[in-house]
Amino acid sequence: QVQLVASGGRSAQEGGSLRLSCQTSGWSDSNYCMAWFRQVPGDEREKVATISSRPNKEDYGYGMRGRFIISLDKSSTPPLLSLQMNSLKPGDTGTYYCALRMNWLCYTRTDEYPYWSHGTQVTVSP
Repeated sequence: QVQLVASGGRSAQEGGSLRLSCQTSGWSDSNYCMAWFRQVPGDEREKVATISSRPNKEDYGYGMRGRFIISLDKSSTPPLLSLQMNSLKPGDTGTYYCALRMNWLCYTRTDEYPYWSHGTQVTVSP
């Protein structure tokens, strides 16, 4: 059974940093895409960043490249997914989810990801 557990969300000040982690279990495919999405009440879930099992296949949502860094720690199986969030803005406030699909192609649409974590809340204050 595939499970994803996201953690690391908390309150932070504008300009600060946070690091989110996503621990997964129950799978061992060598081709995969892992992603971070975020959602605020009333809005659709939006892509924050994706990373593929193929090298150098990372992508970021609008306004996030250069502030956020998605990474995989492949020293463990399954790998540990992280999101380093820097230069935080109040607009980064939301519930953050990690997601997984068993294919190296990454997509923006949420329905392309069959596996999801529960959310971890990030709140950024001015």
